[in-house]
Amino acid sequence: MDVRMDGRVAVITGASTGLGLAMAKEFAASGASVALLARKADALAAAKAEVQKAAGKANIKIEAYSCDVSQAQPIADTFKKVEAEFGKVDIVVNNAGISHAKSFETVTDEDWQGDLDLKLFAAIRLSRAAIPGMRARKWGRIVNVLNIGAKAPTANSTPTSVSRAAGLALTKAMSQELAKDNILVNAMLVGLIESDQWARRHKTAAGEGKTYEEFLAGMAKGRIPLGRMGKAEEFARMACFLCSDAGSFITGVAINVDGGASPVV
Repeated sequence: MDVRMDGRVAVITGASTGLGLAMAKEFAASGASVALLARKADALAAAKAEVQKAAGKANIKIEAYSCDVSQAQPIADTFKKVEAEFGKVDIVVNNAGISHAKSFETVTDEDWQGDLDLKLFAAIRLSRAAIPGMRARKWGRIVNVLNIGAKAPTANSTPTSVSRAAGLALTKAMSQELAKDNILVNAMLVGLIESDQWARRHKTAAGEGKTYEEFLAGMAKGRIPLGRMGKAEEFARMACFLCSDAGSFITGVAINVDGGASPVV
């Protein structure tokens, strides 16, 4: 199956590294123009160069925008810039977020609010900005990147598991309301996927003298039925499918991309 995104414009948050960057590269390689949003300008510049390389000689537009999506005004201002420079927004991927997990009694009000602002309200605000244009064109895709804790929270997983569970409910509610306008809303749930955060952990005491490959194998052992951690490119390919015309009858679902690790479907 040839999954193409020619003529589409995608906005991806948290796009300077990891899954966001992998999705941006996959989208560009499939013909989409991409607006990359993240906070750090230097990381964005490097990411933009990678995405442009992935696009090859395709006549598509790639731009990077420094934006703190945990705040309402930067989202509003940046979205206006994107629409003005690209002409439209067809696809929104709400990917921004970090793992913030600890025991419930140690989570402060500031922790709760910060996590909700970055993961839930960012998705609400950016989606809300994009929907009118999608509705006018009768075509749109919204993907909320969550994690498998949204369906099956564990001990010491707050506040992330709670904000991600809220994202799951948001996905379903939006999908029901927007289907009549051909705006499809889905969630992708992350399991253990190799990324820069694991490379950083390996450099700390967590590495325990192991090679990076040994460290990753140890993380996967007993936790992932497939016996290995996932790759960002594998995640990106599913996102590309959902955001293309090939995924035109899929909405309101939460797909685990976790090698079988989640105890629930």
